[in-house]
Amino acid sequence: MGYGYVLGGGDRAVGVEVDHLEQQLESRDPDVRLMVQVRNDIPGAFETLVERYQNRLVGILFHLVGNVQEAEDLCQEVFLRIYKARKGYRPRSKFSTWLFTIANNLALNHLRSRRRSPGLPIAAAGTNSQAAVFVGQQLEAREGTPSAQMRQAELADLVREAVAVLSEDQKMAVLLNKFEEMSYAEIATIMGRSPAAVKSLLARARNQLRERLEPYLLTGQRGAAGSA
Repeated sequence: MGYGYVLGGGDRAVGVEVDHLEQQLESRDPDVRLMVQVRNDIPGAFETLVERYQNRLVGILFHLVGNVQEAEDLCQEVFLRIYKARKGYRPRSKFSTWLFTIANNLALNHLRSRRRSPGLPIAAAGTNSQAAVFVGQQLEAREGTPSAQMRQAELADLVREAVAVLSEDQKMAVLLNKFEEMSYAEIATIMGRSPAAVKSLLARARNQLRERLEPYLLTGQRGAAGSA
């Protein structure tokens, strides 16, 4: 058994349950299997894991911290921590839950540090062309005409602005639910909240987003959204 329990029967029973849980997770989650390969130093496994999650993770972190360079730096730190912890990895949940738990904690610590050092320069989130790429990946245009593409870009910008005014907890809950399609229970694990608290966070966030975006969707006029 993986834990090598040698004490009482109760300890051995716990070890069996843990090993059974790991086997279930490996069978259901290909990323857990990949992380186990990383733990076992299988060549190429870590690179594959990074390729699967890098763009998604940078996109989430960008929305949280509002700066592409900072998001990329935090993404690198997430993967560095995962690699350093690989030898002690024992799956307890989906791999994505573990990864985004690390990302959420790092992002919150980064934002707290930034608030303690208000003199540090922060790039405006809306002025970086790379930032638009991350938003655009989540809002894929359904029409190919130039006017449709322009409207899509404008809507993506408005969505970014609307998300930016949410609280940090609301942002994370919305991003994980909308972009990563995570359940309330998964988001609750990542954020250290109860599923009921996550449900409440999402409800308030959706109301705020609806209030800001509905005028634009009804009129097609950008100024209308800002007056909501």
